[in-house]
Amino acid sequence: MSSLIPLREAVAEFVHDGQTVALEGFTHLIPFAAGHEVIRQRRTGLTLIRMTPDVIYDQMIGMGCASRLIFSWGGNPGVGSLHRFRDAIQAGWPCALGIEEHSHADMAARYQAGASGLPFAVMRGYVGSDLPKYNSKIKSIACPFTGEELAATPAINPDVTILHAQKADRKGNVLVYGIIGVQKEAALAAKRVIVTVEEVVDTLDAPPNACVLPSWVVSAVCLVPGGAHPSYAHGYYKRDNIFYKAWDTIARERGSFQAWMRKYVLETKDFAEYRALLEKDAKQVSHA
Repeated sequence: MSSLIPLREAVAEFVHDGQTVALEGFTHLIPFAAGHEVIRQRRTGLTLIRMTPDVIYDQMIGMGCASRLIFSWGGNPGVGSLHRFRDAIQAGWPCALGIEEHSHADMAARYQAGASGLPFAVMRGYVGSDLPKYNSKIKSIACPFTGEELAATPAINPDVTILHAQKADRKGNVLVYGIIGVQKEAALAAKRVIVTVEEVVDTLDAPPNACVLPSWVVSAVCLVPGGAHPSYAHGYYKRDNIFYKAWDTIARERGSFQAWMRKYVLETKDFAEYRALLEKDAKQVSHA
């Protein structure tokens, strides 16, 4: 059964050096607050998994949290490259980063296999692709019924999956709606699940096509309003496009990146203080 605890305590209890950790959320509900807390607690040697690593993984990689990345696409969506990710690959700064690249469909299938208790995923998607030449985890198998050649890849079973969602009830059940992506599969595949939420309510009123994660698959629920910023939370707030554009300049050089992370993440006690400082500085700039 999940418990409602502060995010700081959840990360301290469930996220440890060297683990395999997935922070999922597709275009929205990206768990930035939780990623920042992992950085504050100086976790290292993590194998990070994410279908589409974007700014939060750029921050975690740049702060030395990761030794390996398993992914299908990486970038600052709508803007360009992830400069800290690129620096880690090209120059090994702040530490060397191993990568394991898959297709979108493959990552989804691997999560599904992990959630289903299966050892591997099977798909047709790599026919004619060069990616199997560069990724030893992509194997060829023959269908036992037709003889057709298919691709097989190992299931994903993270030590910890971290998500952001709209609501949880007081029993620890979690409601996710809007663009869901692979959040359900990533949760069901993991050994532990941390979910930050916009609000805690007495009763979940689930809209059509919503997903409810039952309390028995969630290790901890953490109340963190705004915890997906600068991504958006459907029904709560919009995507902060200005932030994503600004990040390109902030992260381009090591010095400006380190200064920003120190001021806004390492020297703030939690996500609420981080957001307050961001908003204060934004107002000062707009009035200058």
